[in-house]
Amino acid sequence: MPSVNNAKWMAGFKSDYDKLFVKKWSSYMGAVLLVLVILGLMVNGLVWGVFGGVKFWGDWFNNLIGLGPALGVPSELDSVWMHRMSLMNITLVLGAFSAALLSRQFAPSRPPKLEYVWAALGGSLMGVGAALAGGCTTGGFFNPVLHSSPAGWAMWVGLLAGAAIGFKLLLWTLENIEWGTQPPPTLQMPPSVMRLYPGFGLAVALAMLAWATVWLYAGTEPLALRALIVLAGFAIGFIMHRSRLCFARAFREPFVTGEGEMSKAVILALAIGLPLAALLFEKKIIDPYVAIPATFWIGSLLGGVIFGIGMVFAGGCASGSLWRMGEGHLKLWVSMFFFAWMGSVASAVFKKLNLTAIDETNVDTFERTTIGFQAYLPEMFSGWGITLLISAGLLLLWYALVRYNESTEKFTLM
Repeated sequence: MPSVNNAKWMAGFKSDYDKLFVKKWSSYMGAVLLVLVILGLMVNGLVWGVFGGVKFWGDWFNNLIGLGPALGVPSELDSVWMHRMSLMNITLVLGAFSAALLSRQFAPSRPPKLEYVWAALGGSLMGVGAALAGGCTTGGFFNPVLHSSPAGWAMWVGLLAGAAIGFKLLLWTLENIEWGTQPPPTLQMPPSVMRLYPGFGLAVALAMLAWATVWLYAGTEPLALRALIVLAGFAIGFIMHRSRLCFARAFREPFVTGEGEMSKAVILALAIGLPLAALLFEKKIIDPYVAIPATFWIGSLLGGVIFGIGMVFAGGCASGSLWRMGEGHLKLWVSMFFFAWMGSVASAVFKKLNLTAIDETNVDTFERTTIGFQAYLPEMFSGWGITLLISAGLLLLWYALVRYNESTEKFTLM
């Protein structure tokens, strides 16, 4: 009898483990959990960002190869662990890495040779687009929309257009380019190693918890804030991997397959987050302008088009590339390298050309550049009533378009 009970206990434990760490979470659950983590950061005066940390890595590389002085990159930079967005990106990768190990889905994945070319091209375009828009799909689209800025919606239009253009271009390459399309042999991990994955994944999670605990009790406010970033970044990476949450898919898939689940998950996240974020702004818990780029509308729209094309060729957006890096996709490591490098170069060049440089003579409450300004709907419409109506209307429009396309495939380009 004891052996039977033990067998039942082990079977029940395995079933629960599979539900939590192996089977894919719902995209909708992932979207809700993601926005809750983001709101938790906002309550503590922080914002989720990706491009700032990626560009910071590019600044480091440009200094390393001697391009920094010509670009105007400071010679003395923070460490990658002390820069807040860099730290958040690193811990996001580690969160996805832990989730991939726990689910036994970690596997080094080598693409065909041509995909490395597309990774370099796509990553470079993403860097240029993010530099123009003041952020990627996170900092240029999601955060501004959450912070009630039309800059996010301008980039939304650009991302939709860019994803459609990028997919048409990619289809052309599939029909006309034969070089480098042969996939290399699949790398098979030995079963004996894969059996150790869950233990390694748990060890990573415990190490992250220990890291955050040490910083939390270090006795300094900067390290205490970074402890929160470590936990939030890890949670975001874990959630995005388990739910396969990807902003690139939200914009790309309706044109590819007509499938709209990821788009609807992002819509749900914004529908929940917008009124809650509005409450935080109304109570002055966080300044909304900290996450609103001075790019409305030209920079946001044009940057969105360029970024949208790039993310199709790269195989993921900024946050999507990071969590896939943690899963072992080598193409995304290449994409992220060029995203960081070209993001740093483009940001410096645009600033030197006075496209994105802040107008120091501006006496308004918002920042202004050649390609836009910090647009905040409650300021533009003198209150939250019209602001929330506009936001709700745009979310409903997006949902209606996605749902219509799921039923008719009217916008699919295959």
